[in-house]
Amino acid sequence: MAVKDRDRFSTATRIRLLGEQTAARVYRSQTKRQARRSRLTGRAALLALVLCSMVVALAYPIRQYVSQRAEIADLQRQKEEAAERVEQLRDRKARWQDDAYAEQQIRERLHYVMPGETGYIVVDPDAAKQSRTELGAADRPWYSNIWDGVDKADAADQ
Repeated sequence: MAVKDRDRFSTATRIRLLGEQTAARVYRSQTKRQARRSRLTGRAALLALVLCSMVVALAYPIRQYVSQRAEIADLQRQKEEAAERVEQLRDRKARWQDDAYAEQQIRERLHYVMPGETGYIVVDPDAAKQSRTELGAADRPWYSNIWDGVDKADAADQ
């Protein structure tokens, strides 16, 4: 039995030693993995820092670029509107160069008539009544009109 005890002891010892060695290897691999992870985390942090600094560094120029492009588009739109307005004014000038158009406008706007013609102005009676009701302030004393103006100004502030 002494031989069997010795073999069993040596086998148990060998298994225990093997377990300890395996545990030591596992522990070493875990510490290496943790060391690698910490390096990766540092690299990732550095990469994130570099990317953030690039974004911050480029944010202002990109904003300026976008605002300048918008300003250019606005100025081009204004230029087109101005060119359109110039064209309208040229057309208007050309029309005024025509004597018949100028005569027509003078007759309409200034109520001129040619010698020998009789001019008439037709007034709508309803329009005259409306204007009188709107201009009812002319019938009242001047100080009432001033006081009404003060009341209206106070009502507008509230």
